[in-house]
Amino acid sequence: MEPTRSGWNPYDEPDALIPRVLAEHAVFPLYQPIIDLATRTVVGAEALARGPAGSPVEFPDALFTAATRAGLLPLLDQLCATRAMEIARDAPDGAPPLLFINAEPAALSHPFTPELVDVINSERPYRTVLEFTERALASHPAALLAIASQVHQTGGALALDDVGADPLSLAFLPLVEPEVVKLDMHLLRNPHARHTVETAAMVSAHAERCGAVVLAEGIETEEDLLTAQALGARWGQGWLFGRPAPLSAISGLPVHHSTRLRSPRPELHLPSGTPFNVASARHRSRAGDQRTIDGLIEYLLSLASNAGPYSLVLGAYPDPVVGRSWLPRLASLAGTAAFVGISGPALAGADPHPVRAVPVTGPADAETALAVVGPQGTAALCVRPGPGDSVDFVLTHDPDLVHAVARMLLWRMGSAAGRTGSPADHRWGSTVAAVR
Repeated sequence: MEPTRSGWNPYDEPDALIPRVLAEHAVFPLYQPIIDLATRTVVGAEALARGPAGSPVEFPDALFTAATRAGLLPLLDQLCATRAMEIARDAPDGAPPLLFINAEPAALSHPFTPELVDVINSERPYRTVLEFTERALASHPAALLAIASQVHQTGGALALDDVGADPLSLAFLPLVEPEVVKLDMHLLRNPHARHTVETAAMVSAHAERCGAVVLAEGIETEEDLLTAQALGARWGQGWLFGRPAPLSAISGLPVHHSTRLRSPRPELHLPSGTPFNVASARHRSRAGDQRTIDGLIEYLLSLASNAGPYSLVLGAYPDPVVGRSWLPRLASLAGTAAFVGISGPALAGADPHPVRAVPVTGPADAETALAVVGPQGTAALCVRPGPGDSVDFVLTHDPDLVHAVARMLLWRMGSAAGRTGSPADHRWGSTVAAVR
């Protein structure tokens, strides 16, 4: 079979093409406009990866599947981001105010390529919005939080994609605090379903509290547009406004010049210190004994049991005895909560279904912490040893503080399991995590 005019044979083995794609930078992104629904003007564009035309890896599913099988997914994902940003930066007709770039979870903890670092550090006429799904949070929590901080350090923003497709996306929404929340397109097809109504209400509450923008995907008709607005979306994306195309196809569309997203907050996703230090800096600590702490732990676990399917339970234990005492309750919570995870010293032989243990060696911290994050209840308990047999503790229901503690616990879970490097205060031993 003769190769296509582009020089790529459609009968080549897809996996074998990935090294050539990388070597030749043979990624050709298309761009789909993102529209302000009230004015129908362009606020941004999403970059969508395409491989060489006519090749077996032209379309994204085949391209990323082949890269995964070839063990080169992180490099391919970064090449896609690099090319999308370079083309938008150098476009002769300019680029929209915002450029949305997708991130594969498996690539988040991989070191950046020099080409990606160069384009990130270059002068660009747009603000980058890194877009990811709940899969990144569940599989690479520490790396995701580190990347989120880096995105904000470079002036970028975050978008959480496919919200409503899985309980994890709504559960992690308070911890990520993205600037843009993208409603899954299936919500538009079932606007009156209970799940759609719940999702739209929770996202609207988040947007009100944090100043996020809600974006609806999959808008194909005028009726879809009205439905998107009824669900709380300000921005939209779909075939009604334009299909993926070269960036020049967007250049002639009217632009929404007052596009604004919340300013970057580099410190949000990686708070420094320890959970107790963070909590006691805002609320006065109290002294108690172990029976007091046991009672408060029981209170938080009971709160978690009623927090519903969009809740997170995150904790850190100081010694194996404490960790082992938590496991039965956490295993039962894993059947209802979206995500349950704890970190601490390794628990030899502990792998109770459905909780998955990831043993890691290392010195343990003396603090105990437990956080419950959910739409029906939010609370955190932070404890450290006091004089003699006493302990100092902070119990808080302040959402912002609970979210900060939960981010620290999520970071430590991932870094204890070797997902990424650790901050100066990191020192934890092992991880137990369960995802429903």
